[in-house]
Amino acid sequence: VQLVESGGGLVQPGGSLRLSCAASGFTFKIYDMSWVRQAPGKGLEWLSYISNGGLSTDYADSVRGRFTVSRDNAKNTLYLQMTNLTTEGTGVYYCARNRSPVVAGKKVGAWGEGTQVAVSA
Repeated sequence: VQLVESGGGLVQPGGSLRLSCAASGFTFKIYDMSWVRQAPGKGLEWLSYISNGGLSTDYADSVRGRFTVSRDNAKNTLYLQMTNLTTEGTGVYYCARNRSPVVAGKKVGAWGEGTQVAVSA
């Protein structure tokens, strides 16, 4: 199982980024997927989930209306479109397999290594 995130970088407040997560080593299309963020010095924060077929999504209140999760099962790729970013969006963004990959503050299941996002003027 391999998950590789990309697309992170430095962005100004109010800006946008699109993160990608390339999946391999498992049947991507049968798994729900999630995005999780870890801000500097803080714990893991679940951000979003998408069902295996892409028909169902959910978001944390902190990002609802600004972030959009999607997937392309033909390309084995998960996406997170982030708009109107704030400085609180700074952190490492992970993709993870399954709907609830954070249990008692710890990583559960398959995770990528993360991609760094910095929101700063």
